[in-house]
Amino acid sequence: MPEKTADEPHAKRRGWLRNLNPPGDFSTAPRCGARTRRGAPCGSPAVRGKKRCRMHGGRSTGPRTAAGLARIKQAHWKHGRFSAEAREEAAHFRELLRECKEIERLLVRELR
Repeated sequence: MPEKTADEPHAKRRGWLRNLNPPGDFSTAPRCGARTRRGAPCGSPAVRGKKRCRMHGGRSTGPRTAAGLARIKQAHWKHGRFSAEAREEAAHFRELLRECKEIERLLVRELR
């Protein structure tokens, strides 16, 4: 086992880092700094190009383009029972049913 020197304790630890940070010495990555529940700053590495870590809002801010919004809307689609088209269709059927009942009432009245 190679011995570690006092001035370079992590010299062998090099490679890809998490949270979109470049490879290299992880101790030099910028830190998040968001306040935790204890009041201390968060020590997790910040996402590359952001000031916060992945847990405190450094990742995605959501879709911004019309295509991205449409993709998210389609992904969250569950059944469509309460969509605008379904409500409009239900209202149309209720109106038809109302008219049929009125016609039936008039026909029953005429036959008496």
